[in-house]
Amino acid sequence: MLARFVLLYAAMYAAYGVASPFMPAFVSSRGIAPEELGLVLGAGTAVRLVSAPLAGRLGDLFEALRTVLVLCIALAAFTTLGFLPARGFWWFLAISMMQAAALAPMTVLADALALGAAQRARFEYGWVRGTGSGAFILGTLASGQAVAIAGLGVIVGLQASLLGLAALAATLVPELPHAQRKAATHHRIGELLRIPVYRNLVIVAALVLGSHAMHDAFAMIRWRAAGVSAGMGSVLWSEAVLAEVLVFFLIGPRLVALLTPAGALALAAVAGVVRWIVMASTADVLPLALAQPLHGITFALLHLACMRLIARTVPEGLEGTAQALYGTVGIGGASALVTFASGALYGRFGASGFWVMAALSALALPFAWRVARSSALH
Repeated sequence: MLARFVLLYAAMYAAYGVASPFMPAFVSSRGIAPEELGLVLGAGTAVRLVSAPLAGRLGDLFEALRTVLVLCIALAAFTTLGFLPARGFWWFLAISMMQAAALAPMTVLADALALGAAQRARFEYGWVRGTGSGAFILGTLASGQAVAIAGLGVIVGLQASLLGLAALAATLVPELPHAQRKAATHHRIGELLRIPVYRNLVIVAALVLGSHAMHDAFAMIRWRAAGVSAGMGSVLWSEAVLAEVLVFFLIGPRLVALLTPAGALALAAVAGVVRWIVMASTADVLPLALAQPLHGITFALLHLACMRLIARTVPEGLEGTAQALYGTVGIGGASALVTFASGALYGRFGASGFWVMAALSALALPFAWRVARSSALH
């Protein structure tokens, strides 16, 4: 069972990796102006906030998370091919929105299935998710070489092929067992939001993971402006990704067990405070090199803790909905808002804007405490 999820996550995240760094450049190369490109990308983000919760809800209502997942991945593979003949703003806008709608539910549905399987087969969810992170890196590296040889258009075929493989892999993973499960009726979404552990962990994730938005958008700009070379910037960025993979595979599951999930959430919030203070205070390579591996705590450890809590507290029949609200509405919505605000913050305050990101991480601590208190009563 573990091998099937490893294949699924490897294909899904490799598909993200081969296209994510280069898709904006590909669209721009087809004559799309910068302001039009912003609209194309922004429309895709808006669609994701709707399609993922809808797909998760449908999967729960019809007890068919795997079926919905297969259909979404297959549709994403098909719509990706639409980029090849695309010309003009409206065509790219339509294809981008359709692709985003199909891609958005993939990870939330896969996570719901993987968590259930991990509990039944007793394997670590982190091994599966870590495979995804590693595949993303390999996909990015491979597509970089392919683009250098064959041009930007090659990423479309690569992503479509990997999504096709992911759709096949998704047919092999087990569905959540339906025996004695009650039908998930519409009003049960309210029941989910009334669970204190779930409600507070979503807030923690939104604050801590949302605080990453300024780093993702402006870290390289900040470093280059301070004289850090492009090569060193790549090394610093790679440190963070490597730490993410190590935490998912090796360190994270043990830390979550040692600290409890609520303690891991608190540690992630504290690590976020430290990381963003360093970013606000200096562009010297040594402090940055020491701070960048904290990404393994601020992202990977936090995600593992949230998955552990969701698996323990979410009622049967709401697994897909819970993942969608956590990943898309909570984290995705918060990241979109912080990304928008980061432009104004960085434009006015420069690197000092990272103090606001540190404040967001600190604000998560009381909610982590509420998770701990609610978990003790659960």
